[in-house]
Amino acid sequence: MRSPFLCLVGLLFSALPALADFSGKVIDVVDGDTITVWHKNRKEKVRLNGIHCPEKGQVFGKEAQRFTSFMVLSRYVTVKIVGKDKHGRTLGDVTLPDGRMLSRELLKEGLAWWYRQDSTDRSLGELEELARAEKRGLWTDPHPIPPWEWKKLRRQRKG
Repeated sequence: MRSPFLCLVGLLFSALPALADFSGKVIDVVDGDTITVWHKNRKEKVRLNGIHCPEKGQVFGKEAQRFTSFMVLSRYVTVKIVGKDKHGRTLGDVTLPDGRMLSRELLKEGLAWWYRQDSTDRSLGELEELARAEKRGLWTDPHPIPPWEWKKLRRQRKG
């Protein structure tokens, strides 16, 4: 008879492959902070961990999407999985072929906010502050509206 402990360990290890980091080719850029990666003969949507880019209909939304496309479209990236977001997408840190992290590059360009609600990585906040101080990207606007507030305002107007 198997012990309950061994059964639990077996269950934990059987779940690991689903959360294993992976590499694959970026086949689509949904928006600035969401890409689609092809691996294991399937598409996987990946939401960038720790940041939030402006939405497509928002000021600098298209710029963020274009920048992300320039950086990763049709290139191979490595995804370090952090978990799943509330929409079921893989949440991860995306590393470019040259070793840079996509989320950090977006922050440096002033095309994203550090998403403090989900990230404890203070270095992301420092990159946001630097872009803000240098008035890069969305920080050229004295009062940019974060995407989570922008979405909330749109919902209130609709309903």
